[in-house]
Formats: sequence, C-alpha cells, structure tokens
Amino acid sequence: MSARTFAILSPFVGGDYYGAIIEGINAAAVAGGDRVMAMQTLDPGAHSADRSGIPEYHRPVSWAHLAGLAVLPGAVGADYAAAARRAGLPVVVVAQDPGDSGASVVLADNRSGVREAVAHLIEHGHRRIAFAGYLAHFDLRERHEGYREGLLAHGITPDPALLFDTGDNHESGGATVADALVRAGMPATAIVLGTDRNAMGLIGRMVAAGYDVPKELAVVGFDDIADAAYLRPALSSVRQPLDEVGAAVYRLLAGENAEPVEVRVPTIFRNRDSCGCPRTGLPISETGTRSLFGEVQYLQSTLNIQYDLGLALLGIEQGDARTLEWLGLTPASAGCLGLWDDDLAEDSLRLVGEFRIGAGAPDAAMPVSKFPPAELFDMADGAAGDIVFTVPVRSRARDWGMLAAVGRIQSTTPPGREMMNHSGALLASALDYQVMMAALREQEERLRTAALRDHLTGLPNRVLLEDRLALAEARAAREPGYRFAVLLLDLDGFKAVNDTFGHAAGDVLLIEVARRLSTLLRRTDTVARLGGDEFVVLIDGLMTPDAYQRVCDAIQKTVAEPIDIDGRTVTVGVSIGVAVSGDGTTDSDHLLREADAAMYQAKSAGRRR
Repeated sequence: MSARTFAILSPFVGGDYYGAIIEGINAAAVAGGDRVMAMQTLDPGAHSADRSGIPEYHRPVSWAHLAGLAVLPGAVGADYAAAARRAGLPVVVVAQDPGDSGASVVLADNRSGVREAVAHLIEHGHRRIAFAGYLAHFDLRERHEGYREGLLAHGITPDPALLFDTGDNHESGGATVADALVRAGMPATAIVLGTDRNAMGLIGRMVAAGYDVPKELAVVGFDDIADAAYLRPALSSVRQPLDEVGAAVYRLLAGENAEPVEVRVPTIFRNRDSCGCPRTGLPISETGTRSLFGEVQYLQSTLNIQYDLGLALLGIEQGDARTLEWLGLTPASAGCLGLWDDDLAEDSLRLVGEFRIGAGAPDAAMPVSKFPPAELFDMADGAAGDIVFTVPVRSRARDWGMLAAVGRIQSTTPPGREMMNHSGALLASALDYQVMMAALREQEERLRTAALRDHLTGLPNRVLLEDRLALAEARAAREPGYRFAVLLLDLDGFKAVNDTFGHAAGDVLLIEVARRLSTLLRRTDTVARLGGDEFVVLIDGLMTPDAYQRVCDAIQKTVAEPIDIDGRTVTVGVSIGVAVSGDGTTDSDHLLREADAAMYQAKSAGRRR
C-alpha cells in the first residue's frame, strides 16, 4: 500500500507547542508507513495565535492529496472540519472542543497534572493558591477545572478573587498578572499558571519588583518547555507529552473509526525550585551540554537566515521574489509558489515559481485542492524530519496566494518564529513592494510623458524639442561636417475644418497628420507639435545641404491626401519653412526663427514651400 498523506492544520507550523505536536504526528506516521504535511492557517507575520482569533481559512488546500486532517487549537473553525468530513476526509481535532463537526478528539488530560500540582503546593503549606490563564481557550479552561478540583479535594473553597485571566499564553500575560497581584497586596502565596510562558513572564516581573520567588510566591507553570529547567528559580511545571499526543492523533487518523472517538493523554507534574522544593541544579551533562550548544548554533543559524532573507526579499538589489531563488538561502530543499489569478476558475492558483522541482509548465494553472503539486511530496523525507509545509502569502493589502516548501520541522522556537511564517511574511511584503514600485514607475512615466509630450497627438512638445535641438547643436559644434535641418510646418485649411466641422473634428485631423508625419521620418529624426496646427521637424544628419528637399516633398504629398472624419472627407495642405545648419550657423533658436520666417514667406506668397 502506498503512503497516505495526512495534513496538520495549525495557526503556526513550528514552535515549542505546535511544532512539537507536528513532530509527534510525523514520527508516528513515518513508523506507520505514511507521511504528513503541515499547513499554516494564520496570515504570515502574525505575532500571536492568541490575539489573532480563528483565521479566515476556508479553501480546501491539498484535499485531493489527503487521507485525513488533524486540526490543532485555533487553526480553523468547526465549519472547516465539518466540510472536510462531508468530503470524505477523517478529521481529528487536538486540545479543543470538536463541537458539531463530528470529529474525533485528542486531549491532554489537563486536569490530572494540575490537580497533582495543587496537591503539591498544599503539601508545602499553601492554602491561598491563585490560578491565571487565558480562559478563552478550551484546554486552559480544563486546567482551571483541574485547579478547582485540586482545591476542593483538600477542603479549600476556590476564591474568585484569586482567578486571573492572562489575555494570552505568552510572557506578557504573566507580567500583567504579576502587576495585578502586587496592586492587590499579594493576596496569594502560590499560583498555578496556564502556560510556562505565562509563568516566565510573571516570575520576571515579580523578581524585577523585588519579590522572592518562591519564598513570597510559589509558581507552577504548564507545558514543561525546554526553557523551564534553565530559569532561576527553575520552573516547576506540568508536562503534557506532546509526542504521545501526536501518536494518538495518527492512530485515530489511520484507523477505521465509524464513530467519533475521544482520547486523553495523561499529564505529569514536574517539581523544581519555583514551587518551593530544594534547588535541583541545572540539568547539565555532557550530552545536555552538547545539546545546548547545538541549540545555540541553531539559533545563530536561524538569525543568519532571517537576515539574509530580509536582504534578498526587501533589499535594494532584490530580484523578482516570485522566482523563489531566495529559498536557496534557507534550509528548504524544494518549493513552489502559486498566486490567485482572476482569469482562472475560483480557488485556482497559477504556478509562477519553482525551486528545485519540475512541476509542469511555467504559469500552469492548478486547483487549490491539488496544491502543492505531487512532485513536492516526493522531495520530503519524513524520517529525517523534513515534510511539506504551506503558508498563505497574504498582506494587509492583498491575498496573493500560497507558498509551499519542503523543510525541517522546527519544534524548539517560540510559535510563529519558524521559517515558513517568516518567509511568507517577507514574500508578501516583497510582492506588495514590487507592485508599488511598478505603479510608481508607471506614474513617473505618465508624469514624464505629460511634461515632454503633447497631450493630444503624443508627439514631443516644445520642451522635448528644445532638448533634441540642443543635442543637435552640440554635435554640430563638435563635428564640423555634421548638418541638421529645422522644418516649421503650418497646415493650410485647418481653420476652415475647425469652423465647419467643430473642434473635435479638428483634433482628429491633427492626430492623423501627426501619425502621417511620424511614419515618414527616420528613428533619429524628430517631429514635434508646438501648438495649434504648427509642427516642427528636426532632420538629423543631412548627407547633403539640400537633402531636406525629399523630406519636404514627402510631407506635402502625405499631408495632402484626403482624410476621413466621421464619414466626411477633408483635405488640407501645408506650408513649410526650412533652415539648415552650416556656415557657422548652428544656434537652434536662430534656426527656428529662420524657419518661422521662411514659413510665413511661403504662406504670404501663396506657395507650398
């Protein structure tokens, strides 16, 4: 049986929470002969999943490739899961209420670990124990329930005054709770926080305010992230085994479950210094030291990549970001970019960029249900931790499309700091910038045209003519044998056309005369409109002093040909005055005056030249 592909939908596709779950599901899938892909549902560059809410993510990305979906907390709404199930895809949700989606669910047993933590704090003699967490989240509400159960089991009635909502799952939320405790006169002697990052923010703020942790406030977190053991004091925490959560998710996806199933994975309390236990010392061994050194190197590499990406996509010498050449600066082994195109069917992408894959002809169209192309999955190596990732390419200005890449699962960074989120944000900004620069160049060209071109005929105006004359004058001064001619043209009969048929007809006549004059001349010559029915022709590089005669004859012939204006045939003539440089006369202003005088002589004499 060929390997099946399961998608993991997540607000972010990396970090010490989402990335760790993705890592666990991938490990189990590889062991089962299958593979996974991870889809970021938040807009790239989002700072926090907590503050962003449920993303607007409704398209069936890659559904044609999939055998099932895993939905991590905050990734999509219940309607997306329900739609996937209607399409025949098994769905497993993680750490959230499945609602009416009919999906199976895998939950960490949040209550058991928190109950154990509360019992431990009571053993230390604490009875005024507070709880703080972001209660908008399902699993945080479960942790709060475990806290209440732990107190009640020891005959302690939970005090509503000791319940704090952090507003997020990050350090900032913990710092806010610390400020509230201080303002309230420290009503608690111990506190359980919904996440380790909440706890880290609280400890930092309390220590900065001069409080002793754990003597004046014992602290317990939840998640047992890698940073927890290296704090001072080391953070006591409840560990949820995310690898086991991931394995449970895969078992449900790979199994044949006719009805929704709920699986709970036990959590474990880990006591360290911050709860009041004796100091345990740093968890350092030779293996641990090497691991820590590896993390430092990884961090340095990540910073270098982010710096190089910023220069490549937003720097002064940026190329076309759609080519994906910049992916070579990252650990990604392959990738492709699809952009939405109004000329295509709804929910279809146009492949505009590829990196190290051959997924078809350039600009090939593809329904989003088949994106990314199957060839990209063949480039992934799940056993080595390399899977396919997708991220929306979207900015505040525009929804561009989707980026897919094969890369390493990142499970040690804070959520949202992984390569895909960073790359998607920079790519969207680069595409915005390219569009903005193209618009500015177009506007600049319009302004330049308005400044140098006649608005009616598009011919050079007096300003541009003077520039061309100055160049001819300068060349004549450098090269004694170089000659140029200035022809001043005035239409005969133009006023009669204007008076008889109106100004609109006159404009049509002027546009047609301008077109005819332009077709007569060489690319090095110039025809300009001075205004009204006056034109100037600059003949560049006369081979003989009278070479202009052939041009004058051609002008008279072509201008005199009948012109059709709204079904009416009109004819006009042209009077031409000529001035030729030479014999020390190269001043363009002087030549224009000579040509003007010659043209009026021709008109008054009733001749054509």
